[in-house]
This record gives sequence, structure tokens and C-alpha cells, in this order.
Amino acid sequence: MNRRKFIKNTSITGIGLALGNSVVSCAENNSDKPTVTTPIDNSKGSLPLVIATWHVKNATAKAMKVLQSGGNALDAVEQGCMVEEADIKNSSVGKGGLPDRDGNVTLDACIMDKDGNCGSVVFLKDITHAVSVARKVMEDTPHVMLAGEGAKQFAISQGFKEEDLLTEGSKKAWEDWKVKSEYKPIINIENHDTIGMLAIDKNGDIAGACTTSGLAYKMQGRVGDSPIIGSGLFIDNEIGGCVATGLGEEVVKTVGSFLVVELMRQGKTPQQACEEAISRIVNKPNSDYKNFQVGYIAVNKKGETGSYSIHQWFSMTKFQDGKNEQIQSDYFNKT
Repeated sequence: MNRRKFIKNTSITGIGLALGNSVVSCAENNSDKPTVTTPIDNSKGSLPLVIATWHVKNATAKAMKVLQSGGNALDAVEQGCMVEEADIKNSSVGKGGLPDRDGNVTLDACIMDKDGNCGSVVFLKDITHAVSVARKVMEDTPHVMLAGEGAKQFAISQGFKEEDLLTEGSKKAWEDWKVKSEYKPIINIENHDTIGMLAIDKNGDIAGACTTSGLAYKMQGRVGDSPIIGSGLFIDNEIGGCVATGLGEEVVKTVGSFLVVELMRQGKTPQQACEEAISRIVNKPNSDYKNFQVGYIAVNKKGETGSYSIHQWFSMTKFQDGKNEQIQSDYFNKT
């Protein structure tokens, strides 16, 4: 929530961001059509490469350090996401995440490797590093997904530390919310800034991860897109990868990350694929897209990247060629 407010308040109008040989405009567009973005040409960009949702330079720096030290893409995305899970100032991921409406911090996460193997945890309590538990599910069990108490007991059996994830700051925010709220199961659109991360290592192999504390003040038991393979994350090492952030209910309805990768398989650039996936959401009959947010980031096998969202405050962090920079994403604007 704080990150979104920062990005929204500091967005740059009328200034382009130079990326390679193309320029992406951040200017406001009041046309009736989706903004058309010049495809970003990163075909000459060197590997390794890391991209992540939102402004998470510490996370991408950690992931890049892993890659530059000889680690693979899977190691990089796990350790990069762990940075945000441990940051109590990040109220939408890991420890310090905002709770559900009953005061419980519950985490969802998934991870996927170059071979299509994947692991996931949903409704996980009292364990900070949900993404690492998801990797353990992938590597040490015959399953893809573990939930709730079963996921927690598995994590403890694997040596993960049990701890209270509700910090004083998040507890106060929850108590303030209860005073103002009618305590109805209304979708809260102000806090769902999941971190999703994609990496390509020096061998050209792709991996991805996604981790979140989910929608603030959600109904107990609610699970969004983040731990759902194909919705919050999808990797195809022959084609590319995608992760999503935003209102998970809307991402799930279009199996968004799988859709982006399939569109790249059909020949679209990552940018074009992200834009098409967003258009599938906003152009649905009776879409209420003005009242929620969804964003995608994607990378293809060439190292070309793309990002697109429904509203203007979405950004991507990209680490490539020695530069760790925040990129303001282009967005759908239909009045």
C-alpha cells in the first residue's frame, strides 16, 4: 500500500524512459484505446537478467548477486523474494503483512523452475519464508501444493522457524480498519502488491517465484492468484515467463500468467503479450476494471521484457547490464 501511494504520487508525466533503442512514454493518454507501447528491444542485453514487480531494488540486487556468483535462476528468485518476505516495512509480503479481517497473517507463495517443476503453499501461518517452503514442496514431496495447517507442519518438519508474523505496525493498521469498516467481505483494492520475480541465468534458463500476504483484511481462508501455477506465475523455458500482481480474483479468471506465455509462444513480444492479457480483463462484459488493479511483467527467451497494468502506478524493477532500475510501466487508459 505504501509502495503504491509512493509510485502514484511520484509518477512522471510526459517523460520517456530510454530502454535500449526504444523509448516508453509515461505520459497520460486520454484516448479510448489501450496505450500502444513501443516493443522493448533487449535482444542485445547480456545475461543474467532479473525483473520483479514493484520497486524492490534490494530484492533484485540480491537475486543478481546470486546469479553473478554462479547460482542458477531458481536460487536467484527464491533468495530475491526472501528479502521482501523478511522486510517488516513491506505490508503486503511475509512478516509484517497485513492480516485478514480476523487478524491472521496468512501467506501464499509459489515457485517454478526451468523444467516445469513447481511448488506452492496457501494459507500458511507463522512461517516467514513461504517461498522457501514452496520450493521444499516442489523438491521434497510428490505434490505441487500444500495448504493451511498441513503446510505449516511440513515447514516445521523441514526446519523452518515458527514465529508471529503480525507486527505492531500491521496490528495497529488492522485495528484502525476495524473501527472504520462495516466488517463486510468487500474486496479491498488498496493492498495487494505481491512480489513476483523472474530471472534468466547465464545458461539462458528461466525460473520464477511469487509470494504475498494477500489482500488486506480479506475473509479468512481467501486465496488469490499468487500461489496458483498458471495464474500468478508461469514458466516455459522454451518460451519465457510471466508473473502477476494485483487483484488475484481477476487474474485467476483469465489464467493470466499462462495466457501471457502462450501469447509469446504465438509470436508476440513480452510487451504485446502483457497488453493483450490486460485487455482480456478490461474488455470482459461488465468489467469493473476502474475499481481494481492488475499488472503483469514478462520475459522471453531472448531476454526481452514487458510490463503493463490497468492503472498508472504499477512499476517493474529490472537488473540487467549492471543497472538496477525502476521502470514505470505503461498502462491501459480508457475513459
